Amino acid sequence: MRINSPIRPRARRSSTSRRSSSSSSATSGGTAAHAPTHTAPTHTAHAYGTHHYGHGARYDGGVWGGYVAQGNGFQSVSGSWTMPTVQCNTSNDLFAPWVGIDGYGSQTVEQTGVQVDCSSGSPAYSAWYEMYPAPPQYFSDPVDAGDSFTASVVNSGGSDYTLQITDNTKGWTETTTQQLNGQNVSAEAVIESPSQSYPSFSRLDFSGVTVNGQVFDSYGPQAINSGPYTETSLSNGSFAIVPA
Repeated sequence: MRINSPIRPRARRSSTSRRSSSSSSATSGGTAAHAPTHTAPTHTAHAYGTHHYGHGARYDGGVWGGYVAQGNGFQSVSGSWTMPTVQCNTSNDLFAPWVGIDGYGSQTVEQTGVQVDCSSGSPAYSAWYEMYPAPPQYFSDPVDAGDSFTASVVNSGGSDYTLQITDNTKGWTETTTQQLNGQNVSAEAVIESPSQSYPSFSRLDFSGVTVNGQVFDSYGPQAINSGPYTETSLSNGSFAIVPA
């Protein structure tokens, strides 16, 4: 089931996308078109989107795992993490850490992160953003296990959202401004498996998570388990995703 499922608003995509370290754009549906610096991976579109299957005080068994703050007036979220080395167990394994606004009590999500896709039999890493329910858009920048990322989503007023993701290890940044009629009723730092099939990894650390410029803890976010993973206690905007 969905948590508080209103009628889905229609997404309005477009606007600007820019890269700070070299010329590139999202590999599907982008607005800028420049030659990437390397061959972009082939992607199957995986809808990330809203959280499912809520049960009791701790929401378990859904496609999200991590921490979600609920309320209203969420204008920004930011956070950092390091991509773990993963082991693919099946070709259906797929997961992504990300930060975003909405999706928990609403039918849109404004989000950006990094996915690991095992459909080829080996882990393939790629950065992306998504203005759900529109499909994700992938960046062509190189991503590897061990890379450190910082990402943010900012609502600048009305329907404008600026999404930015930086690979601190490789030195590239992607920034895009998109439009969507979001509700700004939740903010999250989570992992997600749209296929509900996770690869194996030992630990993923989120750090420096803030909402509206304040430390994440101050919003009393809800802990969520997903698949075989759980989260450690949140402390000063930091927590880890570990095997349950």
